[in-house]
Amino acid sequence: MATVTGRIKEIKQPQGGYIKPSKFSTTIIDDRKELNPKENVHGIIIGIAVDYLTRFLMGSDVYEAFKISMKGALIAEKYEGVKNAKFIAYELIDGITGLNKESIINACKLVTFDVWYRNLPWAFRAKTYRDTNPDKETIENIKILIKRCKTFFKKYGPITQDGFDFYPEEKNHEIYENMILSGNGSYGGYTATVTNGDGDFLTADTLWDLKVSKSKPTNKNTLQLLMYWIMGQHSGQEIYKNITKIGIFNPRLNTVFLHDINDIPESVIKAVEKEVICYDEI
Repeated sequence: MATVTGRIKEIKQPQGGYIKPSKFSTTIIDDRKELNPKENVHGIIIGIAVDYLTRFLMGSDVYEAFKISMKGALIAEKYEGVKNAKFIAYELIDGITGLNKESIINACKLVTFDVWYRNLPWAFRAKTYRDTNPDKETIENIKILIKRCKTFFKKYGPITQDGFDFYPEEKNHEIYENMILSGNGSYGGYTATVTNGDGDFLTADTLWDLKVSKSKPTNKNTLQLLMYWIMGQHSGQEIYKNITKIGIFNPRLNTVFLHDINDIPESVIKAVEKEVICYDEI
């Protein structure tokens, strides 16, 4: 059992990767703004905060945008990892109202709860909301990154779905749990090998991942996108039927990376289905 990103860490890709990053087209968006060179919050926290704040500022309900953080807070309270986690999470989310200083600080603190949902063993060692206090330079950078995301979606959007998953249209948790317990079968886009994973954004014809890394995409990033697309097709959800491209937007680099699914060999798709996600029928 693994998440999409966890499964990618487990496997060895062919030389260069299932999809070479160099196969993606690149488009730079120049806004003539420079980011501050230093930030006092971990890049992962900044990336998640930018993602969720963008969802909220593009129209999602704040509780929907930060739903993973809120779920994480409940788990943190259950395992007594963070005292009064539920109460704290609600206080923080109530303070997220826009792109002001207070909202950004609250968002950075709130997303520290994500780890309790995504990686429970590590959560007990991870920094908490108390340790996460973005300074002026970090807050300014986050503002720029989010504004870049909004500009990007004005050009490449609109967003049709954010925070998407790969469950079937009609969910049946008993079937899902039986798949996990038995260690075989599939449920929508998930399998007994890849049991969890959720993506960032969909537009009319493209599945997007938001990355805030200082580096260009790696073959781990491109495999993640292809897995999302394949799992979407297997899910049977209507929203994936017209998705013909996969892409990454990195607001830190202010660059768009895009690939047409039709340009991916069928043999590569079949290999990922069989060797990585492990659908029984392939």
